[in-house]
Amino acid sequence: MNRLKTKLQQALKNIGEKGPDLSSIPQLDTNSKGLDINDKNPPVVLDEGGRPRQNDKKVDENSNNSIMPKFQFYSKLPQPDEVMLIKMREVAREMHLMKMSQNLLSHDELTELYRTFERYTSPPFGEEGDEKFMGFRNYKKMVAELNVKCQELLNPQGELAFVKLLTDEDPYRRVSITVLFNYVMRKVWLRQTRISLSMFDDTGEGFIREPQLENYIKELIPTLVQLNGMQETFMDFYLCTATRKFFFFLDANKTGRVKILDILCSGLIDEILDLREDEVPMPQTWFSLQSAWRVYSHFMTLDKDRNGMLQPSELACYSQGEMCLTSIFVERVFQECQTYQGEMDYRAYLDFVLAIENMREPQSIKYFFRVMDVDHKGYLDAFTLHLFYKDIYKLMEVQNTDRIAFDDVKDEMFDMIKPEDPTKITLQDLYRSGCGPTLFSIFTDFNGFWAHESRESSFADNQGQVGSNV
Repeated sequence: MNRLKTKLQQALKNIGEKGPDLSSIPQLDTNSKGLDINDKNPPVVLDEGGRPRQNDKKVDENSNNSIMPKFQFYSKLPQPDEVMLIKMREVAREMHLMKMSQNLLSHDELTELYRTFERYTSPPFGEEGDEKFMGFRNYKKMVAELNVKCQELLNPQGELAFVKLLTDEDPYRRVSITVLFNYVMRKVWLRQTRISLSMFDDTGEGFIREPQLENYIKELIPTLVQLNGMQETFMDFYLCTATRKFFFFLDANKTGRVKILDILCSGLIDEILDLREDEVPMPQTWFSLQSAWRVYSHFMTLDKDRNGMLQPSELACYSQGEMCLTSIFVERVFQECQTYQGEMDYRAYLDFVLAIENMREPQSIKYFFRVMDVDHKGYLDAFTLHLFYKDIYKLMEVQNTDRIAFDDVKDEMFDMIKPEDPTKITLQDLYRSGCGPTLFSIFTDFNGFWAHESRESSFADNQGQVGSNV
């Protein structure tokens, strides 16, 4: 708090000895009759509907007596040259966040809250060590006796909070006190995380940008046990890898910032904080050190000239999961993503990998659709599909495999997707049908195309093996 007071005093000192400039504030017209305290006809008082009260005289529309200065009450961001306003806004934001953090429950308060839950358990009681439950009547009594901070966590939703936690496991319609406590802990954690993220929100608008999110994750790393041993030289690549997942999934419109509330609701922060667990081996997620190193190592393998960027010919060698990408697809990726002198940087590569590895997610479907929508028409038609299929057909000739006519593949895809317009496939058609991954795999990956075409013969072979074993 002393630091905040110092900042506030410094900001006020910057105003100057003469005080702030008040010239821009509207001044009251003291010569107007409407503001004369000796006037026998005071201004008309309006009711809630904006009409003059019955006992008041009507307002003279041609008179200036009732004219009052109009003020606009809104908060706009200060301009870069308004240093004093920027500092004042920063101090006010930090003081607000500090006040919010003081309203969080401490460890001792949480411990005492759980003991309170135990005192309000409801019969019938089980044996020692069994799960304890609380009935609705005891729940209402308990909430009434809690302090303000605890009540604020349970009482705003009233009965709804209790009803939400009910399960069919208890025939007496009670709530497990463990479930109730976890509910409180979750709310406390969400508020604490929101405050921590908001500290990196420079403007106070509820958004956070990529460099700011990197700084937040960087401060978390010392507490993430599973990241122990990470080399300092790999730190920047890890931070870039971690933050790209947030922006790939949460910044659909490519604005360069994401909502803090969206971060909390996405569950991605949970995956990072799971890296604190050291007792039980956690499954490898995108944020694990092993996964980040795998993606980085593959990038370095593709980067033949070691300039930290990828050319189209280098990305074409991407073979994660036995993929064989077509030339037209790789060319379109470079046309749609941000490049530097025709080369792809590590961030754009991460978006590419996230789209490949999460092909069923709406964000990945949108990524592939944008790549295949060559003319930016908002739909894929037969002409567009044929443009991508030509590379698939060339590879069939090189591999000397059976040639499959384009019309057969096209008709099959339209039958599967069933678009609203029988001649066009839109992004919404792919979302609705769930066939987006199949479409992209067939028209951008030769191995994916051949796996799809061979599925019936593989199924028949498996059925034959099963029949012979009977």
